[in-house]
Amino acid sequence: MINTWLTDKPRGTIVLIHGVGEHHGRYREWINRLNSRGFHVVAGDLPGHGKTRGKRGHIDRFDQYIDAVYNWYKEAAALDVPVFLFGHSLGGLIAVRALMEKYLPVQGVILSSPCLGLADSPNRGVELASKVLHRVTPSLRAGSGITAELLTRHEETRAAFRQDDLIVSTVTLRWYRELTKAVKQAQLYPDYYPDVPTLVMQAGEDYIVDGSSVRRWFNQLHISDCAYREWKGLYHELLHEPEREDVFRFLMHFAEQRLEKTIEGEEG
Repeated sequence: MINTWLTDKPRGTIVLIHGVGEHHGRYREWINRLNSRGFHVVAGDLPGHGKTRGKRGHIDRFDQYIDAVYNWYKEAAALDVPVFLFGHSLGGLIAVRALMEKYLPVQGVILSSPCLGLADSPNRGVELASKVLHRVTPSLRAGSGITAELLTRHEETRAAFRQDDLIVSTVTLRWYRELTKAVKQAQLYPDYYPDVPTLVMQAGEDYIVDGSSVRRWFNQLHISDCAYREWKGLYHELLHEPEREDVFRFLMHFAEQRLEKTIEGEEG
């Protein structure tokens, strides 16, 4: 299901792609804030997450995520104002892979702790076993290892996360194999990423995503307009950290600058 939040006198539309295990409802505060800044918002729950049908924490192929986001993009593009992609964690990886695979003429991309490498990967034995077992028992489950304490230092957000019935805490072997394959493709083929304004914001204390992998991917990009910001001391969920107001202002500045360039280009 695609959800759209409209605002009066819009300047742009943001397609919001949430992270693994969560759902778009966790961003309702920021959706309201984006509306107040003149941005429509389009979002939904990724397959296997939130209120979607089907097996929770499971996909048969990563393209299911890409197809879902492509549909969200088409909904956003129909609103006839510049479109931005915002992707957090898994959502960041999906945004990257979608841009590599689909034609998405967006005004800019904002990636928050994008999953371009895992901070705590399984050992070699488990990794090899998963390559075999996911073909035989793709629905075999394991804990995601994601806890409230690893995501944020903000106590109220931690408490809300623990009580959230829509959080997915287990994933399947097939999900894991599809994730690792998507990460590998993003890292191996950075030239497939289009020349689109891109902001990468990486948590300095990230216990979910490997920050060095994010930096390595960013350094391989050959695009004309890109920016990287590491938020020292902040945990994985930048928009749920105590310093989230600073993070929001920073990403808004990036988006608004790109909108100004478009206006200047049209006037020129």
